[in-house]
Amino acid sequence: MDVWQLVLVGLVMLLGVIGVLIPGVPGPAIVWAAVVWWALSDTSTAAWVVLIGSTAVLLLSQAVRPLLPSRRVRRTGTRRRTLLAGGLAGIVGFFVVPVVGAVLGFVGGIYAVERARLGSHRDGWASTRTVMRTAGYSLLVELFCCLLVMGAWFGAMIWG
Repeated sequence: MDVWQLVLVGLVMLLGVIGVLIPGVPGPAIVWAAVVWWALSDTSTAAWVVLIGSTAVLLLSQAVRPLLPSRRVRRTGTRRRTLLAGGLAGIVGFFVVPVVGAVLGFVGGIYAVERARLGSHRDGWASTRTVMRTAGYSLLVELFCCLLVMGAWFGAMIWG
C-alpha cells in the first residue's frame, strides 16, 4: 500500500472518529470500514490482527451501548457544544497521554466548558457529573473504542 492510500485510510478513520461526535453519523462503522480497506490492501499479519481486534472492540462497544444512558442530547438537556468540546479534548488527550488521555481529555473538556458557562468550580463539577450521567458515558465509550482502533492501526503502521 503506498503512502497516499495510507493517508487516505487515516483521514477516513479521523472522519469516523469525528463522526462519533456528530449525531446521526455512524462513526464506528466508518472507522471499521477504513480498517477493512487497509487490511484488504495490506495483507500482512499485523493488518489482519488489527482488523480482528478492531472488529471485536467495535462490536463490544455496540453491545455495551444499550446498557448506557441515551445519547439523545435534546432530551437530556445537555448542550451539544459541551459534548463536542469534550469529544475534541478526548481526541487530543488520547494522543498527548496515550490511551488514558482520552478519558481525562473528555471529562476535562466538559468540565472546562461547564465551568466557563457557570462561573464556579462547584457548579461546573456538578454539571459535569450530570452531563456524564445523562449522555457522556455512551459517547465516551464509543469515542474511546474508535480511538483504540485508530491507535492500533497507527501502531501497526509504525512497528509493522
